[in-house]
Amino acid sequence: MMNAVVRSVARCPSRCRLRHSNKGRHFAAQAQQQIPYSENEFPDRREAPIISRTKAVDVVVTSKPQSNSQHRVIPSTRSIGVERPAYIPPNVPIDSLEIPETKITTLSNGVRVGSMETYSQVSTVGVLLDFGSRHELEQYTVPSTNKAVSTAGVNHLMELLAFNSTKNYDGTEIRNILETLGGATFAQSSREQMMYCVDVLRPNVNEAFNLLGETIQSPIVQEIEVEEMKQVIMFQTMDMMPQVLMGEGLQLAAYGPMDGKLQQLGRPHFCTAEALPNLTADSVHAFREQHLLNNPEGIVVSGSGISHDALVELAEANFGHMTSNKSDSAKTTVPSIYTGGEYRLQTEPSPHSAKEEFTHIAVAFEVGGWHSLDLVPTCVLQTLLGGGSSFSAGGPGKGMYSRLYREILNRHRWAESAEAFTSFHAESGLWGISGSCPPQFGREMATTIVQQFDKLANDFVTDEELDRARNMLKCNVLTQLESRLVLFEDIGRQILTYGKREDAVTMCAKIDAVTKEDIREVVRKAIKKPPTVSSVGVDISTVPDIGQITQMLGKNSHKRTW
Repeated sequence: MMNAVVRSVARCPSRCRLRHSNKGRHFAAQAQQQIPYSENEFPDRREAPIISRTKAVDVVVTSKPQSNSQHRVIPSTRSIGVERPAYIPPNVPIDSLEIPETKITTLSNGVRVGSMETYSQVSTVGVLLDFGSRHELEQYTVPSTNKAVSTAGVNHLMELLAFNSTKNYDGTEIRNILETLGGATFAQSSREQMMYCVDVLRPNVNEAFNLLGETIQSPIVQEIEVEEMKQVIMFQTMDMMPQVLMGEGLQLAAYGPMDGKLQQLGRPHFCTAEALPNLTADSVHAFREQHLLNNPEGIVVSGSGISHDALVELAEANFGHMTSNKSDSAKTTVPSIYTGGEYRLQTEPSPHSAKEEFTHIAVAFEVGGWHSLDLVPTCVLQTLLGGGSSFSAGGPGKGMYSRLYREILNRHRWAESAEAFTSFHAESGLWGISGSCPPQFGREMATTIVQQFDKLANDFVTDEELDRARNMLKCNVLTQLESRLVLFEDIGRQILTYGKREDAVTMCAKIDAVTKEDIREVVRKAIKKPPTVSSVGVDISTVPDIGQITQMLGKNSHKRTW
């Protein structure tokens, strides 16, 4: 960077002389004077740099003196070690490699193994489990001990406790071993599934997977570790983004209580301040005993960048001994019923006075879940609406021609963000539009969102919009699947949800088959049901309530408040 600055200063007089020939003498005189410099440009110098020009023919090349350094010099053979390796594996001819495809195997105890060989030097392996925050209970009696515990918030806690102390290692040892192996770990919980993952160099995948298996099957959940993670949860709760709070509120309102009891999809995903004191190590053990230890059918071992036979061997060695106990692993998923409703949360002002506060609003309707025929049309609809923030860094391809960008963000100066979203579950899903704006424009934002729903229900989308949305969705799917981590997750989640995996060709064909009639039909079916409204901000007084939004939509459905 300093060389560029010096070159720029050196070229400046000649450029100016060409542009203003009548001032040539003035600049020539300046060049002879000491050039002022900024300490920001040259922080390590105490005087101005000397700028000179040298021709290539004037450069005298001198031989380098012999170094007295004790460092070992790499010989000309380019070998890294002291001696060349005795055996170097030959390159495999490309015509001898199989075309990558998804392979699935079911072990004798019901554990499923899915993988795709990508021939990369890094492997991603992990386990996806068929449980999530929807399966938590305020009170659960452990059959083995007849002890009552609360498992509310336990998935959030288990995500933070991942890759900590086990039967044979403590947390520090596991982290050091994985660092030595060149691996990174990930754990993520959702409302319906839990994921543990290791990304590691291919030669070390066996040892890394054994650590993964021990982490899942035999963790030693110590009270001191639980208390440490509870402190982390408390800090996360205090610093939670308003967009996350809005999404949580939308879920709670959409699947409101029935007969005075929370529905599974209407439970909080993140551990609440009320549930945090009741979490203990016994809560984790009880939840694992109920949903994991006796349920091998709910386990999917997934991998990308690894031989399928090798992954099957690892899965058999680590999970093949598990047995199913039908009395304990009985299906605990209870379908939730969409109710619609309203969630309003007024937050405290930010302690940073320079930070601008926005009001966040979301309006959503029910659509089909993972097994619905409307799944792909809903995804195309979301891509067609697109949207994002009023400020977008980066290059092209940011969705600037999507409908919400053109009709909200580019038209209304007060619109800070506007974006379409979806949330899918086994039996149901949500589709809607969210936006943020200064507090005084809450009503305008809600009205603008409602107008988008009306326009979609009354008019067909244009051919140009539909083609762009289908192409963009296909591009997003194919681009994401180039990632090793995304590929691993896609294989595992599809097997856990459908029992199989659809390839990219099939998915792209489904996307291409979506018509403008399909889009309008999805919207019309959705808005026949009660809306769900969520608003979060320091000042939400200008945001219309659900009754007013229902009137804007031309509905007379029963008003619900959560």
